[in-house]
Amino acid sequence: MRRLLALPVMALASVLTLAGCTTGAARPGAHPKPGGHVTTPAAHAKPGKLITGSGVTRTGITLGALIDYAGPFADRAIAVLHGQEIWIKETNAAGGVCGRKITLEVRDDRGDAGQAKAQYISLEPAVLGFMQIEGSSAAATLSQSLIDNETTAVALSNSSELLGNPYLIIPTSTYDVEMINGLAALMAQGKIHDGDAIGHIWLDSDYGANGLRGVQYFARLHHLTLRATKVTAESNMRDVVAGFVAEPRVKAIALTTTPAQTASAAAMNQELHLGVPMIGNSEVFTPQLLAGQEAAALGNLSVVSSSVPFSAAVPKAAHVANAYQQARYPELPSSGVPYGYAIASLWGQLLKRACTNGDLSRSGIQEALHQLTTISTDHLIADLTFGKPGFPATRQAYVGIPDPAVPGGIRQASPLFESPEAHGYVGPRQGTSKVGNG
Repeated sequence: MRRLLALPVMALASVLTLAGCTTGAARPGAHPKPGGHVTTPAAHAKPGKLITGSGVTRTGITLGALIDYAGPFADRAIAVLHGQEIWIKETNAAGGVCGRKITLEVRDDRGDAGQAKAQYISLEPAVLGFMQIEGSSAAATLSQSLIDNETTAVALSNSSELLGNPYLIIPTSTYDVEMINGLAALMAQGKIHDGDAIGHIWLDSDYGANGLRGVQYFARLHHLTLRATKVTAESNMRDVVAGFVAEPRVKAIALTTTPAQTASAAAMNQELHLGVPMIGNSEVFTPQLLAGQEAAALGNLSVVSSSVPFSAAVPKAAHVANAYQQARYPELPSSGVPYGYAIASLWGQLLKRACTNGDLSRSGIQEALHQLTTISTDHLIADLTFGKPGFPATRQAYVGIPDPAVPGGIRQASPLFESPEAHGYVGPRQGTSKVGNG
């Protein structure tokens, strides 16, 4: 049974001070004001003093998280949250970061952009940044506020449309790049060929539209006949898949859908005797599908992601999986758990660099991000590069296959790869910055 509300991870009472990171001057502009915060370079701090700001005290660092506990992608978001909680617990047990324990304040935005805005306004003055903001619509709604408040946030959305904002971090390949790599993998396996017809079912959202962008790009390169169908939460998958049976009959189906829609489309693929391979974005699958009546139909599905499955043969993934089991979370484990741990690890690296720089403020986090142009998470995610505005942090991906025999429900079926098509792809925000361009 799912927890109705995950409790924030609370800071521990004892504090260990790291060498070189002493408490001291609070940065001017520690609270929001029109036009954003006043930036005070670390070089201007008094010797031996640490510049701090919102969400930072002498003993603690508070980060925020906005997630939807009941929406179609809630299972993944909660798994990501648990991965973050595991990292925070371990980090605090080891003394924290910069002599401060980490607290994560979690708010439920109910999957509504208006609620996300209200929760952000309430939480923003008390946090240094956001460990996650779930969903493309929430991230897009809050985009300008993040700029105005100089607040760095990780988007739990892989839409490349968000990449123009330097305060939004997408620590994985984007939906369009995922689809390009996924279709390239099908072509490398001989399952589709130049000139074939393919279908694409895409959810009417920023998520779906961004996946479509990648599918359209790949189709143009390989002269594919693309039969794309936009769906809503109420759409009947039987009618959609039945359309793919008609001539020109598709040789594969790409999915940028909810997990429930994925299961329904897979069942129709089997029931209507279409029987073609299905390739989906990282969001299309959760292990809960393997307990449903459509589970047997998922054998034709492959999932593309640049973060590893829960059961990956990676030492750090095994460490996270063991910690998850020991924590006795009630939810089924999924690939969201190591992904959440990796997101938290990324934040840890930003905090440590900011501490070393003597500036544990919001502008100090941005400075740290610019300095750490390449970030590694012990192979939980492909190495990430943040040096170019608007560019995906990685274009590499794995292919996973649903497998009820492995913990997490998905088995890694390919090494990390970047297809030539993904390498040459130009995303919608490459070379742009919302701050720089106004």
